Amino acid sequence: MTTATAPHSAPSQNWFSRAEGWLDARGKGAWIAAMVLGFIFFWPVGLALLAYMIWSKQMFGSSCTRRSRNTHSLRRSTGNTAFDAYREETLRRLEEEQEAFEAFLQRLRDAKDKAEFDQFMDDRSRKSRDTDLDIAPADS
Repeated sequence: MTTATAPHSAPSQNWFSRAEGWLDARGKGAWIAAMVLGFIFFWPVGLALLAYMIWSKQMFGSSCTRRSRNTHSLRRSTGNTAFDAYREETLRRLEEEQEAFEAFLQRLRDAKDKAEFDQFMDDRSRKSRDTDLDIAPADS
């Protein structure tokens, strides 16, 4: 029985790729937890993970890139054109609904901000009027 052995660098690179894939699958929280544990057990490991996360944009990548990556993987052709067309239409409709909902939330925030500002201005003018009334009788 003979077994083929890979070069010495291949297993370490394979280990690193598997670890990176495992952390990527679990998200940013797993990367941060690994970095914190690295700092706790041996600070150069934590520092190396932090540098790698910044260099590879793991730390500061936006959720938009994750969404577009997920959308891209969902839009691969299955070979069934009817299903692909249905899926594309459904995804398009959901994206439109999400945009409409985000616009609605923005309008709510704007209306709340305006109401709070109007109340502030009313309170300010009321205090100013009360102060003017208190000063006016004293002058007479």
